[in-house]
Amino acid sequence: MSADIEAHAQTAGVILLWVAVLLRARGAVRCPAQRALWLAVGTAALAMTLNLPVVTRPAGETFGRSAELAEARNLTGVVSAGAVLHFLLATAGVRRVPRVLVPAGCLTIALLLFLDRHAGPHDEHRVAGGPSPSVAYWLIVIGVHLVVNTLCVLVCWHYGRRTESRSLAAGLRLFGLGTAFAWVYWAGQCVRLAVGDDTALRHLPVALTLHALLRAAAILVPVLEAARRLASDARTAWRLWPLWYDLMVAVPQVALTEPRGRVAELLRPLVPRDLLVYRKVIETRDAIIALQGHVPPGALGLARRYVAVRGVPGPRAAAAELACVIAAARAARLAGRPEQEAGLGHHGLAGGGLDAEKAFLVDMAAAWPGIARAFAERTASPSATAK
Repeated sequence: MSADIEAHAQTAGVILLWVAVLLRARGAVRCPAQRALWLAVGTAALAMTLNLPVVTRPAGETFGRSAELAEARNLTGVVSAGAVLHFLLATAGVRRVPRVLVPAGCLTIALLLFLDRHAGPHDEHRVAGGPSPSVAYWLIVIGVHLVVNTLCVLVCWHYGRRTESRSLAAGLRLFGLGTAFAWVYWAGQCVRLAVGDDTALRHLPVALTLHALLRAAAILVPVLEAARRLASDARTAWRLWPLWYDLMVAVPQVALTEPRGRVAELLRPLVPRDLLVYRKVIETRDAIIALQGHVPPGALGLARRYVAVRGVPGPRAAAAELACVIAAARAARLAGRPEQEAGLGHHGLAGGGLDAEKAFLVDMAAAWPGIARAFAERTASPSATAK
């Protein structure tokens, strides 16, 4: 891989990391449990930004030296390691930051500043080819990252396997894998420090690129999960609309708000978006219950035979049968026919929870425009129902 490709890939990884940090900023402010993780990734993004050629080259050309920029990058990296350690403690159930964590971080930063200021004259920071500012300086920087990254990989792997939340498990594993690539980078720097060869392991920045991509993916897991839920709810609401709208027209008293068009309901819902499907399920169920008294006599038996003749698959047959019966009841109510004594006897939606009820109504909605309406037309007159 050429140096230009590596540089472009590293820049793309850092940009994606910043995008993830900005997208999660609002959630981190609202949720204290997410702040340590967000700070860890944000400071890592800043440290990696200060390592990009598009940043270091102009800085070197402008100021004639890059030592200050490298110092800022290394200190930011130490802060990021401290934030990762805080995140690990929170993940392990330690609710308060130990009193030694902040002083230890401050002491480490002070020691690095001392070693940098009291080293010989140096215009840049480098690991190999004559370590600058000193071997002790780099041993501290590399040691901090290796220790924290090792702990992070172990904790993320341990708790990623134990949690029952798939999104949390995915986030921990991605974060741990990204940290593993950071560990590879710093282990490589340790090797370069030991052998003193500046050309050894010259492709180490690739590990940082993978580190950035995986950590960005880790903190974007909740965003992607929320987007997946919104897309799923939008698809469900779209499929339920024909059944829901027709029932709201027939039984308007169960509607929380005035029914609107399909696109308007999806793009500009009158209830919180995360409650859109829940509202449609509840209103549809209430309408089905309200229409039970209008079911024509014998409609349930006719619906069963009609659905069987139409060859509806077994798992969807019950939903199609109820759709036919409710379509006939809706037609009877709109025609002004009086309620019946017997009714339906059940509404077909009991048990199974919200997800099962939603799936059942989706199957009903699939049968509504074709089979159910055709059945309602056949049973529109009392003579047809009696046959």
